[in-house]
Amino acid sequence: MAKKTWREKFENGKPPTLITMDKAAMGMQPGDKMLISSPEEIDQYIRTIPFGKTVTMVQMRDDLATRHGAVVCCPLTAGIFTRIVAECSLESGEDGNDATPFWRIVDPKSPLAKKLSCGPEWISKKRDEEAAA
Repeated sequence: MAKKTWREKFENGKPPTLITMDKAAMGMQPGDKMLISSPEEIDQYIRTIPFGKTVTMVQMRDDLATRHGAVVCCPLTAGIFTRIVAECSLESGEDGNDATPFWRIVDPKSPLAKKLSCGPEWISKKRDEEAAA
C-alpha cells in the first residue's frame, strides 16, 4: 500500500470535534470539553497570523478552544495537524501568498521544527526575512 501524501492526510481530516472528558486528565475535570481540531481549521488559523508576527502553539490552542467553547485543545493532535499543514505546504512547493506561513507558529527550537522536512534553520530564515521586511 502506497504511503499517503501530506495533501491526502490534509484532505482526509475530520471536522473539529468536542469530546466530553469522562475522567480527570491534563488538568481537566470530568465533564470538561476538549477540542480535537482539524488540519483545515489549523491551516485557516495560521493564515490569519499577520506578516512578521508569530504566535505560539499554546496561544493557537487556547484561541481554538475558546472559539469552540472547550476548556482545552488537544496538544497532541494540534501538533500532528500543524505538521500536516506545514508538510503539505512544503510538499506542494507553495510560495508567496498561496503558502501557509507555518513558520509564524512553529518555533525553530521546538521538537516539531526538527521533524519538518525543511528543518529549523529554514524556519529561522523565513522568520528573519519577515522581520527584515
